[in-house]
Amino acid sequence: MAGLYLEEFVVGHVFRHTLRKTVTESDNMLFSVMTLNPQPLHIDFDFAAKSEWGKPLVNSLFTLGLMIGISVNDITVGTTVANLGMKETVFPHPVFHGDTIRVETTVVSVRESKSKPDRGIVEFEHRAYNQNDMLVAKCTRQAMMMKKAA
Repeated sequence: MAGLYLEEFVVGHVFRHTLRKTVTESDNMLFSVMTLNPQPLHIDFDFAAKSEWGKPLVNSLFTLGLMIGISVNDITVGTTVANLGMKETVFPHPVFHGDTIRVETTVVSVRESKSKPDRGIVEFEHRAYNQNDMLVAKCTRQAMMMKKAA
């Protein structure tokens, strides 16, 4: 499915994305190593076992990327000009190896660009849940989106 153009977004619409992912130990280790993140809560099983969690936590930046990535096929593939920013990003519950993540996205606002007539800005609220329907991540993201060609 191609991404949506600016004119196709409706404020308040909720996308319940069908893609889901079970997060693996390999996902977490590879992401942490690739981003040079030596946090022992993510990569040191012995250290993590002695933490309040008793096991490794999945890197929250992996969770953020996964949450937004899951949304791409349904709403922005091929129609995004650029991400403009993210705010109000929270991780209310940790993600662990073996958790299955699903995502919902709500269109918060839509507006035409004031300086570029061929595009506009859409604000999304992304929410990620684990297999127990616990909210594990949420963020508000602004994306510059293409308009349909005239």
